[in-house]
Amino acid sequence: MRRLIINADDYGMTPGINRSIRECHAAGTVTSATLMANGPAFGDAVTGAAQVPRLGVGCHVVLVDGVPVCDPHSVPSLLDSDDRSRFPNGLDTVAPRAWLGKLNAEEIEAEAAAQIRKLQAAGIAVDHVDTHKHTHMFPQVLRPLLRAAKACGVRAVRNPFVPPLSLATVRRVAGHPALWKRFVQTRLLRTMAKAFQQEVAAQGFATTQGSLGVVATGAVNQPLFLAILRSLPEGTWEFVCHPGYDDADLAQVRTRLRASREREMEALTSPEARVALHESGVELTTFGDL
Repeated sequence: MRRLIINADDYGMTPGINRSIRECHAAGTVTSATLMANGPAFGDAVTGAAQVPRLGVGCHVVLVDGVPVCDPHSVPSLLDSDDRSRFPNGLDTVAPRAWLGKLNAEEIEAEAAAQIRKLQAAGIAVDHVDTHKHTHMFPQVLRPLLRAAKACGVRAVRNPFVPPLSLATVRRVAGHPALWKRFVQTRLLRTMAKAFQQEVAAQGFATTQGSLGVVATGAVNQPLFLAILRSLPEGTWEFVCHPGYDDADLAQVRTRLRASREREMEALTSPEARVALHESGVELTTFGDL
């Protein structure tokens, strides 16, 4: 059996992203979304979630490219060295801190719990957690994240590690030079996959067998999406996507994903996507059903 969670990240970033995610859900592909607690369009996302009760909603815990929910003075190890009101910009700063043990675990736990509880206080039934830029692939982030989620009654988490790619998918990635670096990075980061699986199992969390679409972030189009669907391995997987409208609101947000969001939306809402899902015998699901 092949089961797939199609999860749209960055819910709450802009009204256009929120609307796009709900449209993809209505089209029959996106089954899940992860909401940013301090996203500029958080209120719009919460209001919209009530209109799509079958859309699973998780917490997209932000430790990079954003601002904390906690008082910044209470999470000093997580902040940017130049702007002490924000998290660092990009994973390149956070990764070395994680490797060197410079991120305070209690601060991560407190901030993650605050973000999850903000969603719950707004009426969102949080069914899982993941992190912006997949920071929880690092054990130093994963452990306090799981403690925070457990304290908030959330017992599912994204497995951010990618499976071995099919030959067809590798060929398509090879056609996008901008993805070569990301491909190599994900291969190297797989060295942490076993420790992730062991920690998640030990803490009693549900997860998938891995994530698809991570390597192709920013380059997903209809041919690549269909190739991924048709080569889906047996088991339960997550496809990570970033649909949205490239509009004036998005222009005000720090993100490298702009025009690519509309290409992903077109792929996710295309009739061909629904046909591929049906012909491949893929069962769509959510984290709440794991």
